[in-house]
Amino acid sequence: MNYRMVSTTVGKILLAEAILLLLPLGVGVYYKEGMATMAAFLITIALLLVCGLLLEIKKPRHRRMYAREGFMIVAISWVLISLFGALPFVISGTIPDFADAFFETVSGFTTTGATALPEIESLPKSMLFWRSFTHWVGGMGILVFVLAFLPQSENQSTMIMRAEVPGPTKGKLVSKAMVTARILYAIYFVLTVAEIVLLLLGGMPLFDAVTNAFSTAGTGGFSVRNASIAAYDSLYADVVISVFMILFGVNFNLYYLLLLRQFGRVFKSEELRWYLGTIAFSTLVIAVNILPLYGRFTTALRYAGFQVSSVITTTGFATADYTQWPILSQVVLLGLFCIGACAGSTGGGFKVERLMVLCKTVVAQIKKAINGRAVVPVKVDGRMVDSNYIRGVLTYLGAYVAMVFVGIFLICFDDVTMEEAIGGVLTCFNNVGPSFGRMSPVGNFGILTSFSKYVLSFLMLAGRLEIYPMLILFYYKAWKRRN
Repeated sequence: MNYRMVSTTVGKILLAEAILLLLPLGVGVYYKEGMATMAAFLITIALLLVCGLLLEIKKPRHRRMYAREGFMIVAISWVLISLFGALPFVISGTIPDFADAFFETVSGFTTTGATALPEIESLPKSMLFWRSFTHWVGGMGILVFVLAFLPQSENQSTMIMRAEVPGPTKGKLVSKAMVTARILYAIYFVLTVAEIVLLLLGGMPLFDAVTNAFSTAGTGGFSVRNASIAAYDSLYADVVISVFMILFGVNFNLYYLLLLRQFGRVFKSEELRWYLGTIAFSTLVIAVNILPLYGRFTTALRYAGFQVSSVITTTGFATADYTQWPILSQVVLLGLFCIGACAGSTGGGFKVERLMVLCKTVVAQIKKAINGRAVVPVKVDGRMVDSNYIRGVLTYLGAYVAMVFVGIFLICFDDVTMEEAIGGVLTCFNNVGPSFGRMSPVGNFGILTSFSKYVLSFLMLAGRLEIYPMLILFYYKAWKRRN
């Protein structure tokens, strides 16, 4: 382990977080909030600067980075930015309990959107802004942000992107990882601004438009209203946010191909077709199922479409309490919890690409069972999938299932029903947000003990970083110094 390389890079991440905290501080100044709120941000910024500079001051002798350094940097950085990110809530007294504040911050950075707060509209504007802004930063990845704007060697950039960018494939858009990070953030920024403008045109207040766009872009789901998007009671807002949730759930590589005018490669993307097909089919099934509740098919389609878009992209916004819908609709949504969005998007979950490869692998095995001599390759986008890639998907599935079962086992020590335990673990591990029972869209996770909140916080981090970085933290051999 190259400890100096790890500490130096983590130090840069903490310094970057200090800079990011200037934005909510500026919001607090603009809205003339109290000294307690301002002091909370200033103290946190000062602590980040001190810790960041201390970690960064001792430069590494060898700047070469390997996979385990990349995983360690990502895991340690995400834990630390969550710990420091929780401090403004605690210091200001906005969320006095540290377990709640940490849960809220992890939920923000991992773009989960699960909240432990029973009421949010009374929070200072700067704190509401920080909650939503953590979604925007975490959506593309805070380390990707650092790669885009701070100088790093190509070797360091590549290893960090491989460890942080969600999805089974970590391909670079161009030859240099730093340039790739800048392209991704440019696309991300343009889409976010476009949504803000459209929401403003629909009459949404500027503060609400910005924070809701941040939450949509990161597919997080934190709202500045207690009733989430339902508070606006606007068909226009529902449609705009639904469309952008779907857009942010698409693999960002496809947007780059659109910029290059390689439309054929975009339309041939099997993952995109599976993703959009799943959304269309699920929306239709739920709309028909909930039709008796709403009377008109167009109304049922509106609520079904929004909730399907919110769940499959793991955003977690709500315009209705889906726990009051028929069981078929709830089962469909539970399935979408697990599927998630596309690889290379800001969405969480198992990822459509992995599901697609698993389904094709099963079909191939069935064909081989029928005809033992048959050679049945698994193909995606017309290209044969490597056996190592398939093995990686199957291994990830095993780790995914194991994490879910361990999480459910630990949460069951709390005073929860089986529905709440399963739903809570799945929604946090897949970075969705609201769950079932008392943790539904009209409830919150505040009913849990501190132990359960820390367990779910770990699952949110593991889900966002796709398991391995968080597990490597506890693997003793990864900490050994490299010879």
